[in-house]
Amino acid sequence: SGLLYSVDDTPAWYTCIVLGLQHYLIAIGAIVGLPLILAGPLCIANDDEGDVARALLISSLFFVSGICTMLQTTFGIRLPIMQGGTFSFLPPTFAILSLPHNKCPAPLPPGFNNVSYTLYNDTDGSIIDGTEVWQRRIREVQGGIAVASCLQILLGFTGAIGFLLRFIGPLTIAPSVALIGLDLFSAAYDKASSQWGIAMFTAFVVVVCSQYLKNIKVPTPTFSRRKKCHVSWTPVFKMFPVLFALVLAWLLCLILTSTNALPTSPSHPAYRARTDTRINVIRNAPWFRFPYPGQWGLPTVTVAGVIGMMAGVVSGFVESIGDYYACARLSGAPNPPTHAINRGILTEGFGCMLAGVIGTSTATTSFSENIGAIGITRVGSRRVLQVAGFFFFVLGMLSKFGSIFVTIPDPVIGGLFCVMFGMIAAVGISNLQYVDLNSSRNLFIIGFSLFMGLTVPEWMKANKGVIQTGVIEIDQIITVFLETAMLVGGLLALFFDNTIPGTESERGIVRW
Repeated sequence: SGLLYSVDDTPAWYTCIVLGLQHYLIAIGAIVGLPLILAGPLCIANDDEGDVARALLISSLFFVSGICTMLQTTFGIRLPIMQGGTFSFLPPTFAILSLPHNKCPAPLPPGFNNVSYTLYNDTDGSIIDGTEVWQRRIREVQGGIAVASCLQILLGFTGAIGFLLRFIGPLTIAPSVALIGLDLFSAAYDKASSQWGIAMFTAFVVVVCSQYLKNIKVPTPTFSRRKKCHVSWTPVFKMFPVLFALVLAWLLCLILTSTNALPTSPSHPAYRARTDTRINVIRNAPWFRFPYPGQWGLPTVTVAGVIGMMAGVVSGFVESIGDYYACARLSGAPNPPTHAINRGILTEGFGCMLAGVIGTSTATTSFSENIGAIGITRVGSRRVLQVAGFFFFVLGMLSKFGSIFVTIPDPVIGGLFCVMFGMIAAVGISNLQYVDLNSSRNLFIIGFSLFMGLTVPEWMKANKGVIQTGVIEIDQIITVFLETAMLVGGLLALFFDNTIPGTESERGIVRW
């Protein structure tokens, strides 16, 4: 197989540290982005207090990702697979946070009630501070994730995954995953529109590194058991395109800020491209903080929240099963047996529950990017991923470290999102390679599912309160369902794929 280290091998401790740090850097870009996307819908203010809240959410997600990675590689699937925050839970989270009772409240006049900080009149009429505004909303997200993860735990424990996969094929997965990326376009343009030039520069660097320079190898000092210290040629541009883009674009913003080429007025959109607007967060964030269950208060559970989050659970574990097989192939291990897959799904379920009770703002799943890195580095040792998980675990308790990422200018994040969300949509569409695209049956299922997955949520967002059954709880369930693109498109595809006659070869089941 040409592997330097297989699954059961243990490299030297210094080799483990270097390779573990590499996996950490590969995963960090996507993990940091998740709390920053959700900050707006959670009603986190754009002030010093809000910036600290963002830093704490990032640190909490680091912490949980580290624990989940170490659990998965040690007790779960026991393959070198990274666990981190998932985008699959974003669409249902957006839908939950768009319900009328979660609408962001207006601030009260400065000095109200003789306090120095800003107070808000929340949707239930209560007067609360900015911290309680977002914590009240994240508790509902937490409750939905924690309870919905019980479904994944149950499926892993009972071994029912194999039965479900008889009905879920590439025609169901393709629109479900594609709609995750397509539904996030508003988050991308909201960040990128503050300064399109910087955003496009960021995206340009990612594209150049990952596509045009991917075969360029750079000499790097390396150590191996066979060759000892030597120089090897490494495709660094292919391995770290997001890191290169982040550093270069951040540096560009720093230069433009230092020369006052960017506006100094907070009311100007391009002000968000400056690097000195959130510098206080590094000073205000605590050095050390241990994320713990219920840190934002006791999670609240709503039926609508649980139903919505179940869509993310199903999408997450189906994607993870594909990652298990890919990881086993690249790391030189045999295909995982059914009991190992069940164990992996069970462990992921516990990881999602942990993310819910601690309050990371999202759940966790396997990271495909790190599986690709195994093929590049030819290191398939699970010990390396355990070290990477340890990095996330330790740095998740150092809130100062998490606060650094809050200072990333908005257009830089927007540029990264444009590429990353596009790739998520493309990964979903790539599942269609297994189906017969000359079949009018398949074309109908794909086209109709994608179209309705985009149309229905947009109509729901434009017609708030249109669902009125007379029972508030039922209204919320239907609203969350219809506002979640991946749920609408995925369930339509699942229904049609299993009811419209078609051979297994035509449906892509044989090749999948």
